[in-house]
Amino acid sequence: MHLNTTRTTRTLSAAVLAGLLAVGSIGATGTGAFAVGEGPNPGNGSTQTSILHTYESMVAELKAQAAKQPAMELEVIGQTVKGRDIHLVKYISNPAHPTILYLTQQHGNEQLTTEGALAFIRSLGTASTKGILDKVNILVVPMLNADGAMGDVDFPLTDYVADGGRHLTRYNAVGTDLNRDHVAKAQPETRALHENVLSKYPIQYMIDLHHQGTQSEIDGNLVSGSILYPTSPSVDPAVVERSKQLGSVVYGAISSKGWGNLGKYVGGSEDRIGRNGAAAQYGISTLLFEMRGMSDHYIDSYALGQKSNGYLIQQTVLTLTSTARAVGDGSVATADTSFWDTLPEQTSRPGEEAGE
Repeated sequence: MHLNTTRTTRTLSAAVLAGLLAVGSIGATGTGAFAVGEGPNPGNGSTQTSILHTYESMVAELKAQAAKQPAMELEVIGQTVKGRDIHLVKYISNPAHPTILYLTQQHGNEQLTTEGALAFIRSLGTASTKGILDKVNILVVPMLNADGAMGDVDFPLTDYVADGGRHLTRYNAVGTDLNRDHVAKAQPETRALHENVLSKYPIQYMIDLHHQGTQSEIDGNLVSGSILYPTSPSVDPAVVERSKQLGSVVYGAISSKGWGNLGKYVGGSEDRIGRNGAAAQYGISTLLFEMRGMSDHYIDSYALGQKSNGYLIQQTVLTLTSTARAVGDGSVATADTSFWDTLPEQTSRPGEEAGE
């Protein structure tokens, strides 16, 4: 049963919110204007879903980018429970090149990773990422759980806290957590991912992008995110080592920023979880990245105020750009994994949820 909470309404001008969502307003290599500690606090903005992409506007943007970018292809890999097409963005320059997959929004209420992925896709059509596609193939599945993202589900969302005319939920239309369906593959979204992406393309690396709650910390400081490699005993140790190298690239890119503070995620070892299932079944080196805060929730403190949008979108873009470059130029293979030995496991302040 969902907890009823009191919603605190805060205001922030639409122009400022739009500016936060524009990657151009916060450069991909610059320092964000807002600190990690600013979350769902007084004066920090309400959770406004109206400024986020809808499924329809996301598809329109993907089609527009595909028309503008000769290197980009758009493929429909299946449909959601409610019949929405699930899209795969493809940049395949040479089948012999290594391939990395970026997956967003298995959980419908974790949308800023999708906003960041769209910004990354836009950037691939500009001079700012010149050369990045020369030696790597990139796949992106944005908004896997489109029904949950649009609140088009067969259960009530009346106690969810976001403003903006639409609610977003973790689950798909029939109440299934897609990130617990990677063995059974009972849901059409998960089947589409496995049958038409994971088993179809020779993918070497994958980053599974999520959001956690707002209260995770290391050494008393709130984190901007947390990372974890596959922890299933079914996964080949060599796959795990490459996953740790991928994590090293992300850690190096994010921790150098003034707002970047990453911890080690404490996650399960079951193969039904995406980072474990993809690694165990296909030998893909996977990394879980849990960004701070959610776009909507039925507990107020789990949803992050809008002033944090800018650095979280930037964090996603930086993660995707740095790993694509490292996979393409081969530097991921020499990345130092010793940081994992001292990376603190995040702990949670009272009221935090499990995540993943």
